[in-house]
Amino acid sequence: MTSLADYPLIAAGKVRELYSVDDEHLLFVASDRISAFDFVLPNGIPDKGRVLTAMSVFWFELLADVVPNHVVAWDDPRIPAEVRGRALLVRRLAMAPVECVARGYLTGSGLADYRRTGAVCGVELPAGLVESDRLPEPIFTPATKAEIGAHDENVSFAAVVDTVGAEQAEQLRELTLAVYGRAAEHAESRGLILADTKFEFGVDKAGQLVLADEVLTPDSSRFWPADGYTPGQVQPSFDKQYVRDWLTSPASGWDRASDTPPPPLSAEVVAATRARYVEAYERITGRSLADWPSPEA
Repeated sequence: MTSLADYPLIAAGKVRELYSVDDEHLLFVASDRISAFDFVLPNGIPDKGRVLTAMSVFWFELLADVVPNHVVAWDDPRIPAEVRGRALLVRRLAMAPVECVARGYLTGSGLADYRRTGAVCGVELPAGLVESDRLPEPIFTPATKAEIGAHDENVSFAAVVDTVGAEQAEQLRELTLAVYGRAAEHAESRGLILADTKFEFGVDKAGQLVLADEVLTPDSSRFWPADGYTPGQVQPSFDKQYVRDWLTSPASGWDRASDTPPPPLSAEVVAATRARYVEAYERITGRSLADWPSPEA
């Protein structure tokens, strides 16, 4: 029987690990770890890795007619039982060194850029927009890929051209906005607003751009309930904002300005965060997480 120890670890991020399966394939494993403010927190969120994997599979299948993806299988003998349900067998790709961000609404770092410059990543926007406003049309706002412990930095489209060339930069922008548009339509049909999201793309051996990594999960996307959406204020969401809010509240006892790492999440915050991840999956997919495979001890 295959075990994780049979595969060399080739990369580890805040939440995921990549293992080498053979010359053509990788094992892409999602953990239950959770990060905030560039720290991996001391305790994880039960079932988070399953939610990230199951939700990504749903979206990869839904978007397959828009863009090819890197998934070979989610249920395969080469996936060890100990990571079953939170691992994908994927194709090896040459990854584009760009975080491809699409925004349909103004919030987060996009709002901070807009308040400072009237634009986001060099894309000029109308004056007078407020927190959570819908943009006139979705925009491509790329970022650099940061090392663990560092921030992704928003960059202009011109910077992407300088990095990957004009042709691939244009393809990345077109695909990012096409995928966002399709995903936003589906989210709307489920009573949710997809405010923004980030994608990663790679190039396969045929030179084709392929959607990779994870996709459209609460780790990489802001989903808001459409019910009660009100511009001018921060919206309730299904992403990690609940954890960030707790960490910066007096309840956590943590000073973000200090050099000290954040404390462990309280049991209540862990349970509430898990509930948000599970609800996001079940609302978006119409499926029950109970039906998705679990790792075997």
